[in-house]
Parts: sequence; structure tokens; C-alpha cells
Amino acid sequence: MFAFSPADHSSRHRDSRESTTDVDPRYLHTITVHGREYQRHAVENAIQFLPVDEDESGRLEAQHRIFDILFDERPVFPPVTTLRRVLDLGYGSAAWGFEIANEHPDCEVTGVDISLHMLPEDLPDNFEPQIDDLNERFTFPRDHFDLIQSRLVGAGINKNRWPSYIQDIFKSLKPGGWCQMVEYYHMAQSDNGSITDTSALRQWSIAYMRAIDRFKDPRAPMQIQSMFNAAGMSNVESRMIPVPLCSWPNDPREKRIGEMQGHIVEATLRSLSLYPLTQKVHMRIDDFNSLVDRAKAEAADPRLKAYFPLYVCIGQKPLVASR
Repeated sequence: MFAFSPADHSSRHRDSRESTTDVDPRYLHTITVHGREYQRHAVENAIQFLPVDEDESGRLEAQHRIFDILFDERPVFPPVTTLRRVLDLGYGSAAWGFEIANEHPDCEVTGVDISLHMLPEDLPDNFEPQIDDLNERFTFPRDHFDLIQSRLVGAGINKNRWPSYIQDIFKSLKPGGWCQMVEYYHMAQSDNGSITDTSALRQWSIAYMRAIDRFKDPRAPMQIQSMFNAAGMSNVESRMIPVPLCSWPNDPREKRIGEMQGHIVEATLRSLSLYPLTQKVHMRIDDFNSLVDRAKAEAADPRLKAYFPLYVCIGQKPLVASR
């Protein structure tokens, strides 16, 4: 894994021994597709198909603010008493990692992502970003981290990697350490059954999942709990949260979440699916825009009560591991 210096994250990186090395250029090159910027290495190797531009960074920051409300301003879910080493898998714009680093200045926070393009210029002194593909086996020491977060990495995990990915997390945790995992299942649902296979939102979901199915497992979020158990974790708890796509709920807190989500629905639909639909299954851009426009209109209709299921799971490495 490459670690890098915040002084100039466009061209040079610092490894864990504080020496300065050149970053492999493959991690720096970008391509533009229909006005969006992507990391060339990631899309050409089917690692992930999300943009890495300013628009995407803004979307992730907005998503982080939604999660702050959704999780009652609690960045850490499990009952962790002391944080000395934390691992943030798929840090993106690093909003969560920075929050942990700033709230716990004596904690070493390590972030791993395939792309550095959305990382802010100013990094907390105790936050170390690394560049790597999460589909590769981890090289961290065993029994190392107090907490590992994996959030919204489903679009970057290969479909046959999930079991070993969670096994790697398990091995990297200290005995008694915790993992928290958060993933959307992007099959649009309705709280009153109004969304059917003829709905644009459902058509978007089906098209997106078919486009990535050769590379990723869009249904993996529903299996996280069983994979935690299979890896040997204890005290496993899982919850599905229906995240509203507009302000249709009656509950004031949920209504606010839906209102905020409504502001980024179009950005989310476009970011997730633009590359897979237009480049992998060759949907015409006019057809893509039409589908997203119709799906966005349905998401904004409070009568449909649309939501995306969000799966949240925590698990602890036993003090005496069984494997």
C-alpha cells in the first residue's frame, strides 16, 4: 500500500517509514466520460466505476451529513472504549476519517482508497491515507486495529472478494476490536408498494445492477450479517434502514433526512450508473439521461414513498479468537 504526504498529493507520496517515493502514475491518470472525471486505472480494471471529480466529492460530503443525522451524530456505533488505531476502508472524500482523527488526536487513523483525487489538501496530522485496491489481500499486521469502518465500498468490491474481504477485516482487528459496515442496496423500494418493475426508479435499479453484475455483487449488503458470522465475529448486530428519497415521512427527523437525500438523488443516480450503463452495456447517453430524469421525478414524488435500503452491521472480534 502506498501512503502519501498531504503537502502535494498530486504527485508524491510518503510511505510508513517517512521516506518519499514517487506514486505509480497509474493511480494519477484520469479520463473524462460524458463530462465526468474517472480514475483510468480503476475503470479500465473494473475496480470501481465512480467519478473522482469535485461533483462527486460534494455528493459524498452531502451523504456524510445525511449519515450524521441518520446515526444521531455518532460516527462510531459499537461500544468501543478506546481508539488507538482506526482503519477507514474506502475513505473517498475522507469526511469520516477526518472526523475521527480530529475527535481523537491521540488515535492513528489509516485510510485506504484506490483514488486520492477527492482527498482534501489539509490533512490532520494523525490521518494517514494509503492508495490500494481493496480487492487485494490486506497486508496490515494481525490484531492491529481497535475499529475498522467499511462504508459504501460495495461498488468497488469484486463479487468473489466479499468473504475474504471480511476475513481480512477480522484478521486485522485486535481481539475485542470492532468492525462497522454500511452499504446501500440500490434496489428502489416503496413504503406503500407503489414502485413496481414498470417504474423508472425500479428500471434504473435493474439496469444498474445488470450493468455491474459481471464485476460486482449488488446484493452483497443483504448478506453482510451472515458473512460477519462466517468470519468468526461475535456480538453481530444488523439493521436495515429505509432511507427516504424525498421528504415523504411524517417523522420530523426522517422527513429532514428525506429532504436532504432529495437534493442528491439525481447526483447519486448519475454517479453510480453513468459509466456502467454508457460504457459497459452501451446505453445511449440520451436514453441514460431520460431514464435518470424519470427516476428522479419519481423519487421526488411523496406519494410513492420511495427509499433505498441501507444495511448497517457491527461485529466484534472475540477476545479469544476461534480461528
